[in-house]
Parts: sequence; C-alpha cells; structure tokens
Amino acid sequence: MAGVRIGAVAAHFGRDLARAVAKVERVVADARSRGVQLLVLPQGTLGGYLGDLRNPDTADPPPVVGLDGPELDRLRAATGPMVLCLGLTEAALSSAGTVVHNTAVCLTGDGLLGRHRKVHRAVRESVVYAAGDRFAAFDTPVGRLGLLVDYDKTFPESARSLALDGAEVLACPSAWPASVTDRAARLPADRQSRLFDLYDGARAAENQVVWVSANQTGTTGGLRFLGQAKVVGPGGDVLARTGGKGGLALADVDVAGEVARARRTLHHLAERVPAAYGGAR
Repeated sequence: MAGVRIGAVAAHFGRDLARAVAKVERVVADARSRGVQLLVLPQGTLGGYLGDLRNPDTADPPPVVGLDGPELDRLRAATGPMVLCLGLTEAALSSAGTVVHNTAVCLTGDGLLGRHRKVHRAVRESVVYAAGDRFAAFDTPVGRLGLLVDYDKTFPESARSLALDGAEVLACPSAWPASVTDRAARLPADRQSRLFDLYDGARAAENQVVWVSANQTGTTGGLRFLGQAKVVGPGGDVLARTGGKGGLALADVDVAGEVARARRTLHHLAERVPAAYGGAR
C-alpha cells in the first residue's frame, strides 16, 4: 500500500484512566486531522506503568482495562478508520487464578485487530506481570502488522518471528526508562537511551521491515522515561523521531514498496540457514 502516514508518539500517561482516555482522544483527533493512518502510542497508555522496577509494589499495580470495556469502546469511536496501537494492563484467568499482563492492542473503529501480551519481563516485572507466550502477526488496513512491548525488542527472535509470520510493519509501544542502576546526568548520555535507539534500528534492518517505536516521557515513581519515539525504515534509517520530550514523529512510507526494495538484492529472511543455527530457529 503506497503512502501510509505513520505516527509514533512520545508522551506521559499515568494511572488516572479517565484522564488517559481523554488525552488519547485528543492525540487521536490531532493525528487524524494530519492524515495519520497508523498511530502507535506508548506502553501503559491506559493506566500507566510501574514506578519501581527493582522493588515494584505488588499491592498497587496499574489499573486493569477490559478489552471489551468502556475505555476501548471510546477509543474505537474516536479512531474511526485509523489503525491505533497502544499499551494497557489486562487481566486474564490462568491455572494460578487471575493474573495481569502487560499488553499491547491494535484497533480501529471496527474493533480489535490484534493483541500481544509482553513475553520478556525486565528486572522484577515478573512479580507483577505474567508472561505472554507467543508472537503472531495479523492483517490490518495498513498491511500485515506485528506487536511487541518494550523489552521484547531486546531479543532478536521476537521481531524475527513476526517478520517470518509475514509482518511488514512492527509496532513497539514502550515504557522504557533511563538506567535504574547507572543513571547518567543527561538523558542523551544514558546507556538505556543508546540501547533504545540501537534496538530500534537493528530490528528494522535485520528483518527489513518498517519499525514504529513509541515511548513514555516524564517520570513515574523513581523511573525517568526516555521518549525518543521514531519511525524506522527497512534499511535501519530513521525517517522521523521525537526527542526526550513529548511529540509526534510522522513519516509517509510506501510500506510494501520500501520492504520490497530493501529485500531486492539481499533478502535476509529468504537467505537464512536454519540448519546452521543449532538450537536457535
């Protein structure tokens, strides 16, 4: 599909669900007025994120959002034909009882298109969030798309499995903070700031896909978030980005055309040699 206008958001979202929904409605209205067809918002857009990764408060997790609840109903009405991806906390039943997942969803005005439960949990997220167990791509009006949630992108297998499932666009909502163990005085010099950008470019280039990275800004508890939302082309080139503060990165991308062009001579997925990788797939 030629000329998809893609937006990646850097913004702060906290625990107040009503306030978050109203803020998303404003962001969506602005994006639609600018012709955006795919908009990606951060992890924890609805209900916020943890305030401490080393000692998270298990008695005070982010509020749960139902996938068939009033919050997403309002956002579907606001979204219309646009494709919207964002993060929330989802409750689910398991053999251990009710657990919560750090979840990303993709929706349009017609309904829910896809869901991804974060698989890889950083530091001590596991005391609050249960792990997801799969990566699966799905079809959308802007092409076949795959979802990851922040720390998932640290692992090359995550994005690779989605690309092998046919995704040409990968959307990664994040609540990615500065280092919690070796904080730099300035965010651009922080180790996690460098890694956040490195993974965005590498995952796009490895898989020759369009990568859309959204992130929280500001602070929650003791965490200071990086921003740095961006749209990355299938050659690893940053097409648009925000800084450390709130903003919208916008890029017009011929998704199918750019992916095909990137793979014309060197086709990374087709040139894999799985038999040589041992236990890796």
